[in-house]
Amino acid sequence: MDSPRDDMQSLPEGIDALRALVLTMMSERDALALERDTLQTQNDRLRHLLLQLRRLHFGPRSERLPEEQLQLGFEAIEQAIAKAEAEAEKRDPGLREDNAAKRRASRGALPTHLPRIEVMLAPDDTACPCCREAMTVIGEDTSERLDVIPAQFRVIVTRRPKLACRSCAGIVVQAPAPARLIEGGIPTEAMIAHVLVARYADHLPLYRQAQMMERQGVLIDRATLSFWMGDAGQRFRRRSRWKGQRRVRGGRGGACGISAA
Repeated sequence: MDSPRDDMQSLPEGIDALRALVLTMMSERDALALERDTLQTQNDRLRHLLLQLRRLHFGPRSERLPEEQLQLGFEAIEQAIAKAEAEAEKRDPGLREDNAAKRRASRGALPTHLPRIEVMLAPDDTACPCCREAMTVIGEDTSERLDVIPAQFRVIVTRRPKLACRSCAGIVVQAPAPARLIEGGIPTEAMIAHVLVARYADHLPLYRQAQMMERQGVLIDRATLSFWMGDAGQRFRRRSRWKGQRRVRGGRGGACGISAA
């Protein structure tokens, strides 16, 4: 280990060089302090999650955490870890390349049933830079990324023209109006199914769905969505009861409706 005397002798003599050395050391100190604080925050969250896990498995039944709350804790920890890794990658280009290589090696193949949108990226100049002759394609690199089309609301406009006969008086023909799941309502069957799946399969409250609609300019309050759910539930209940009665009649009367002797 170098002695303090040797360290003093290795210091630059110029004022500008000393100032640059001090600024560099201060920058490194700030980076280390930031990394320390980030790791401390991450450790605190991990300790908190560990306590939750202990309560979940070993605590009294009344103190055990619900599964959804536990999953939220996992998400918070994973996001904190990802944020810390991203900050570390900004400071270390080598680490960024290593992590990118690991992600490429560990990612799985995307499902084959998803539609593919191909984007061709060709050089602006396809002539040889030496002789200016046209170059030939000898291969290509292909990569895939997962994309999403956000949910978009649309309006179904139904037009029913009225036809009249010029020769016969009082003759007007028009196609009947299509039946609606909610009489006098504006939602289609697909719209009601979308709200139902989001509410009961994805556990998305109706007020949050209303907020998501509002971001696209569709102003439908929670009470209206609740009415849609109640009306649809009642219709499904009646249809289920009707199918059950048909099965009972079929079981009693046989396939051809003939009573057993």
